[in-house]
Amino acid sequence: MAWAGGGAGYGLIETMRARGARLPFLELHLARLRRSLGALRLPEPQQDVAALALAAAAGTPGDGVVRLEVRDGRAAIETRAWAPAGPPAIIVATEPHAPYGHKTTDRGVFDRALAEARRAGADDALLVTPGGEGGERGEWGHVAEGTTWSLFWWDGDRLCTPALDLGILPGVGRARVMELAEVSEERVPLVEFAGRSLFLVNAVRGIVQIGSFRGRDVPLDARTVELSLRFWPD
Repeated sequence: MAWAGGGAGYGLIETMRARGARLPFLELHLARLRRSLGALRLPEPQQDVAALALAAAAGTPGDGVVRLEVRDGRAAIETRAWAPAGPPAIIVATEPHAPYGHKTTDRGVFDRALAEARRAGADDALLVTPGGEGGERGEWGHVAEGTTWSLFWWDGDRLCTPALDLGILPGVGRARVMELAEVSEERVPLVEFAGRSLFLVNAVRGIVQIGSFRGRDVPLDARTVELSLRFWPD
């Protein structure tokens, strides 16, 4: 069911992977939704959101995607099929990252970054915080997040991810990885980011190895493969 409500305000989104008519991370999604509704002082929906989501998952043959949107005190559900995809080619967006602490429908900066990536023949873009010695964006901005992904990388024996205080989304996939492994939250300038073994994660695709970053192949790390095998709960 597509969203058919009115209202000039923005909504909140939760996009969930359905696996065998189950929603493995439903409670994490609903907890984030409740936090955002409270923090942004938005009206809570009157419907039973969990029941709506579970009914949508039950009606999705095989693996699917359930998108929940809450706006103006109403909840609406959309579903689509899930299809696997290969390791993405990633560029760095020219537009700087803007704080995105809640998963709202106000996603203009991410839409523009994705469109830029597609024009460049890439699959997605990494956004970098503004400022630093390189100018408005520049090589000294801190790596932040993808258009729909959280970012992780290996630094020797450490698994790292951008710090939440950079204004990134507290992703459900990000939270799952941090349940599985010890993770260091870092503020790393783009200029210092070359040669890392990177991967992306979200709650729909799980852990995804990056194929290329800024035109260079990304080395595969066996530890990423091991984490990906444990990502989805039994």
